[in-house]
Amino acid sequence: MEQFAEFVVDQWLLFIFLVIIIVLITRTWVQPMLSGVKELPIQDAIRFMNQNDAVVLDVRIEKEYDEGHIKNAIHIPVGTLEARAQELEKYKSAPILISCQSGNRSRQAYQALNKHGFTQLSCLAGGINAWINANLPITKK
Repeated sequence: MEQFAEFVVDQWLLFIFLVIIIVLITRTWVQPMLSGVKELPIQDAIRFMNQNDAVVLDVRIEKEYDEGHIKNAIHIPVGTLEARAQELEKYKSAPILISCQSGNRSRQAYQALNKHGFTQLSCLAGGINAWINANLPITKK
C-alpha cells in the first residue's frame, strides 16, 4: 500500500488521467442502465424484430436515412418526434425498435415516446453503425 501511495505522489498526472479514463468508461456502461432505456445488442434486436413483429423507428436526419436504413423502418427524426408522436399512435402498445446512427438519439427518442405512453420500447445498441458492421442488410428505398 505504501508503494501505491508513493506512485500516486510521484506520478500524480498519470494517476489523474487513469481516474478520468475509469470514470468515462464506467459512465458509458452504467448510464444506459440508470436511464431505464432498454438497449438490445444486434442479435437480440434481430430476435426482438422477428419474434415480436416489431416496428422499426429510425430517428436519424433525412440525409442519414437516405444513405441507408433497415427495411420498412418508419422515419421520424428525433427533433420532430414530440410533434409527430401521434403518427405512431397505432403502435402505442406494439414492440418498437428505435434506431439512430450510433445509439445516442435513440435513447432520446425512447425517453420521449415513453412519456407519451409507449410501452414496448427498445433501442438498437450501437445504432445503424452496429447494424452495418454486422454486415446486415440496409435499403435506400
